[in-house]
Amino acid sequence: MKTFFAGLFTVFTTLFLLWSGIRIYNDIHFNINCGGYLHRAAYANTIELAAPALQTAIQYVEANGLTNGYTSVIYRTPGEDVGFWYSNLKQAENELNKLDKNSTTLEKSNTLMKLRESLVSQTGEGASLICPEGISVYPYNTALFWMGWLSALMMTLTGIGLIITSEALY
Repeated sequence: MKTFFAGLFTVFTTLFLLWSGIRIYNDIHFNINCGGYLHRAAYANTIELAAPALQTAIQYVEANGLTNGYTSVIYRTPGEDVGFWYSNLKQAENELNKLDKNSTTLEKSNTLMKLRESLVSQTGEGASLICPEGISVYPYNTALFWMGWLSALMMTLTGIGLIITSEALY
């Protein structure tokens, strides 16, 4: 019986570690290919610096199908609306593209401030990128949610079973 629980514990621990690895990898991948560019666009001092960074991020979003839906699994909240987030990015890009060489410094400055307010929020811990929670693993949020919860639960239960069977042998 101890061997049975040890085997199950190993399987569910491996699944949990795989889940963790997938989440970490996707988070890093998203930050490198999209989040970093959104952050760069938010803090650019000129339209010429902000526009290409925002365009790169939007290209990633479109190429990866991050244009509609919700990242939530159990219930929907406005902060998890991928379609709204994508529309907001596109509108910000349109605002940047409206400006030309004849635009005043005030117009450019106001557009950059509006862009920053659209992309970044200030929290108690500093600046935080505004994007739907779980966007880095979208559209696989549901599968990964269940994989994480079930592997953690089963790992815990088989661990308890392993402890109980180990103590019963003494």
